[in-house]
Amino acid sequence: MLQGTGSDVGKSVLVAGLCRALANRGLRVRPFKPQNMSNNAAVTVDGGEIGRAQALQAIACRVEPHSDMNPVLLKPQADMTSQLIVHGKVRGTLGTGNFRQARGALMTEVLESFERLRAEADIVVVEGAGSPAEINLRAGDIANMGFARAANVPVVLIGDIDRGGVIAAIVGTKTVIDPADAAMIRGFLINKFRGDIRLFTDGYDQIAALSGWRGFGVVPWLTAAVRLPSEDAVVLERRRAGAAARIVIACPILPRISNFDDLDPMKLEPDVELRMIPPGTPIPAEAALIVLPGSKATIADLAAMRAEGWDIDIRAHHRRGRAILGLCGGYQMLGRRVADPLGIEGAPADVAGLGLLDVETILGPAKALRSVEGVALGARFTGYEMHMGETAGPDAARPLTLIDGDRPDGAVSADGVVMGSYVHGLLGESGVRHKLLARFGVEGGGRDYRASVDAALDDIAAVLEAHVDIDGLIALSRRP
Repeated sequence: MLQGTGSDVGKSVLVAGLCRALANRGLRVRPFKPQNMSNNAAVTVDGGEIGRAQALQAIACRVEPHSDMNPVLLKPQADMTSQLIVHGKVRGTLGTGNFRQARGALMTEVLESFERLRAEADIVVVEGAGSPAEINLRAGDIANMGFARAANVPVVLIGDIDRGGVIAAIVGTKTVIDPADAAMIRGFLINKFRGDIRLFTDGYDQIAALSGWRGFGVVPWLTAAVRLPSEDAVVLERRRAGAAARIVIACPILPRISNFDDLDPMKLEPDVELRMIPPGTPIPAEAALIVLPGSKATIADLAAMRAEGWDIDIRAHHRRGRAILGLCGGYQMLGRRVADPLGIEGAPADVAGLGLLDVETILGPAKALRSVEGVALGARFTGYEMHMGETAGPDAARPLTLIDGDRPDGAVSADGVVMGSYVHGLLGESGVRHKLLARFGVEGGGRDYRASVDAALDDIAAVLEAHVDIDGLIALSRRP
């Protein structure tokens, strides 16, 4: 199990890279994360949903994602609550008041998933969440040491040297956690090193001496990681595109943005500058296309959009005759109305949408969750649906996609400028990107996004083989 000294130390990428390295050695490998909190999710082969990072790790293992790989998923939404997903299915809503008690009760189901994976694999690589040093969250924990001790899984602690203070972070973790928890940690890894690794030899040895744990290696900065889909919205504002781009595609970062990896394939396009627009920043007038992304809470994010003044920017963009694409929750926002009579996302509400598509959405308890394939803009695609609510209206008579050959999805305005769809993954298809970018006089779709992700996983695995004692990790995982 890989745990971290904090959030964003690179656990997800290291697990993915390690999974690919082990798979390349011919081992049957499975990823596992007991509890995840993310609005970036993926559909599984058994008809459930898991965190996007675990889906990527499944790809690294060269197996289909399964709900057992992330048995507990929390999806933050409005009003300080989270949707609770257990074994891939919606089970209800958790608030701050009942979160700890409820998660502790889920340990049995977490262990059931883990044991099923362990039975079919040579090795399971487990990812922790946050840090075991968050001792205020230890009671009822199922994500870090609570799971490690219940499942008797050895832990390797990851420290992020790029953020500084890595010696104190690793040694300090041992100081503050329970001695029985510390006994589960068998070693450490240093991640995100820039420069000459030999310069850290003394620091590495001091960590080993002060903690009593052995080191498993120093991982250099993984440049290939930028080609992987990101799980956490915290990285969105860091994204920048090439200076030679011919067109700008803008996407506002909504507070409850979800499945924003839909836009990752645009990073492959040399003529495209993808700008993720943070709060407090207007949507640029020079944008050729505005993409409204998915949202875990459409009505709350509509209110946030108006509070930012982005609705004014979007209407001005539309008056200039420029294109707008809404995906999932973004598609719902483009309609005339979004109603939540049952309070699915929070308090019951009925609000006006942006009115740029002649459709209306009514949210309901049933969740569409399925892999799909079909045609969009005259090109084939494979993707998935993950949404609550039904959308209908005159513009839906002009569907953006046809799923499975005959099922219409989405809508297109009469002038063809505004488009919406419930399908995630559309932009991952080279043909769809080619057709879409051709509307702006740009040649696109020349690179295969899925092949690019797969190659990045191999590149990361090669780096880990060179800098990490993988043989030692395998030996550590073997039980008597």
